[in-house]
Amino acid sequence: MPDNYKHVQLDQPTDATRRKRFNLNGDSVGKTAERIARFLGTGQYLAYQTIFVIVWVALNIGAFAWSWDPYPFILLNLAFSTQAAYAAPLILLAQNRQDDRDRVALSEDRRRAAETKADTEFLARELAGVRIAVGETVTRDYLRRELEDLTELIKRIEDKLEDRQYDEELAHPAEDNPGPSHT
Repeated sequence: MPDNYKHVQLDQPTDATRRKRFNLNGDSVGKTAERIARFLGTGQYLAYQTIFVIVWVALNIGAFAWSWDPYPFILLNLAFSTQAAYAAPLILLAQNRQDDRDRVALSEDRRRAAETKADTEFLARELAGVRIAVGETVTRDYLRRELEDLTELIKRIEDKLEDRQYDEELAHPAEDNPGPSHT
């Protein structure tokens, strides 16, 4: 037996990783449909189709030995009808996939817009709170003005106290100044 021959044990499961030739799940068929729909909408496809029709007609009219589809070109019409019968559903499938992507994108846009709105409202509330807090804080100019007012008030109080003390000294000069002492 060759060394690279692998003996399979029938009582043990195997790794069945066989590749499928055709993958008919919705996503792979949709991707293929989108590629075909994109190609059918190009100028390149129209050029290929025009060349094909010209060659078909030339071979069936000009070379009578090869005339497999006489003048009304029934076989050519059948080919185009078949092509159209497959192209229409493929285009619709591609459009449905695009609609699904658009729906998901729109949902994501709505979610982001709602998130942005909530963030904006939060920031607006925070900004209003900061404005209120700043409005209640003492500014340098306000503090300076208040200190000047207090300084002026203290000066007026000191002046009044000095005036009262002077008035009392005039009214009672002997009590405050006993005079010279004889010891």
